Amino acid sequence: MLKNLEGLLDKRHTIAEPGFNRWLVPPAALAIHLCIGMAYGFSVFWLPLSKALGIKDSIACGPEVGFFQELFITTCDWKISTLGWMYTLFFVFLGSSAAVWGSWLEHVGPRKAGVISAICWCGGMLLSA
Repeated sequence: MLKNLEGLLDKRHTIAEPGFNRWLVPPAALAIHLCIGMAYGFSVFWLPLSKALGIKDSIACGPEVGFFQELFITTCDWKISTLGWMYTLFFVFLGSSAAVWGSWLEHVGPRKAGVISAICWCGGMLLSA
């Protein structure tokens, strides 16, 4: 089973054979771009996340709560500046992953890279939830 999956994801299968429906490519490209655009959509959630516990007004953390404690505390709301770090980290990891794994993509092809990136993206969403 795993051998069949690896063969399906092989780079040589990215060359379209006669009769291939090229209309399958745009939905896949759109799905990838929607995942990347998720970071920009995150700006919509800053204000609601800063009031997740307080609903109408934020419940401020005390001065004894540090930056890393604030990320995991459940008795006060996040500050918008703390939520901004998540946005920043997304783009840091996006750029560094492109730099580090770009040559690997050229070696293994887009199918395998797409599956691995989807697994990482979903895993990151589950971890952050």
